Order: sequence, then C-alpha cells, then structure tokens
Amino acid sequence: MFLDRDGVVNEEVGYLHRTEDVRFVEGIYSLCRTAAGLGYRLIVVTNQAGIARGYYSEADFEHLMEWMCAALRAEGIELDAVYYCPFHPEHGVGQYKRDHEDRKPGTGMLRRAEREFSISLEDSVMVGDRCSDIAAANAAGLRQAFLIRGTETGECSGSYTEATALGEVERWLIAQG
Repeated sequence: MFLDRDGVVNEEVGYLHRTEDVRFVEGIYSLCRTAAGLGYRLIVVTNQAGIARGYYSEADFEHLMEWMCAALRAEGIELDAVYYCPFHPEHGVGQYKRDHEDRKPGTGMLRRAEREFSISLEDSVMVGDRCSDIAAANAAGLRQAFLIRGTETGECSGSYTEATALGEVERWLIAQG
C-alpha cells in the first residue's frame, strides 16, 4: 500500500519539517495495522517541495521521518520504505530546480518500490489527498486509488474512489480480503 505523507499519514500543515508540528491523521494506525495484516507493504511516497524551495534540508526531512517512523513503531507499525522527491521544476532552488520522474504525478517512486520489493503494482493500492497522487497511481496501473477529501477543492481526473476518512479505506481492504 502506497501512502502519501502529508494529508494521509499526518495532518497537512504546509511544509512540515518539525516534530512538534506532527499530528497523525485519525485512523492511520488502524489502517496501517490492517493493511500489514493483509500482507500489504507500507510504503510512503511523498513530494517534498519544501526541500526544493529551500525551506528545510534533506537532513531535516530524514530526521523528521526517523522520528515519525519511531512514533509509528511505538503503535506497532513498521513502514517498509519512505521514498521522497526533493525536486520541483518551477519553484526549486539550485540543484533542486528540475523535473524528476519521482515527482508525482510521475511514477518513479512507485516503480522503485516495485523493483526493490518485488511487488505487483497491479495489486497495489494508493491512498493520497491530491490529484497528483491519483495521477501517479493511474499511470503506474495500480489496482485502486483513494482520494482522501479535504485538500483538493475540485475533482481529479482519472480512476479513484473518494473517501472522507481513512476508516473507509480500511473497510474496503477488509472487504477485499
């Protein structure tokens, strides 16, 4: 299962980079436990424009993710991987100002997980809160994409199921067996 970070794992606060600003989204612990119990890998795939824009460093991001992984581990959740894209083609600064296949809606992070974990993208699920998450999931041929409502104001193109809460995704996983 692919999880976007901001807006899915943690509440969207805009360029999150400090541990004291982390608030986990309601239902993320239960969703992750259920998904792992059903045999899904738990892989975070996140665009990090804040690195590109120079708001924080890759080291800051990695420190935050170490903290978040420890907090999730304390809840019995082990992430298999965290992939991030520090580039932005328009707003990036210096070496970070460029397009990259990893930047969603690109499929680079999904394909990397496919290679590194020998997973089937056709059997995989994406949970995101932005149209770029849906577009990446559709372009990579994922089985199912969920759009958690709240961040996007309009409709996204492509194939997806809307959800207002992570519990809806969890119930879908259980029903699929």
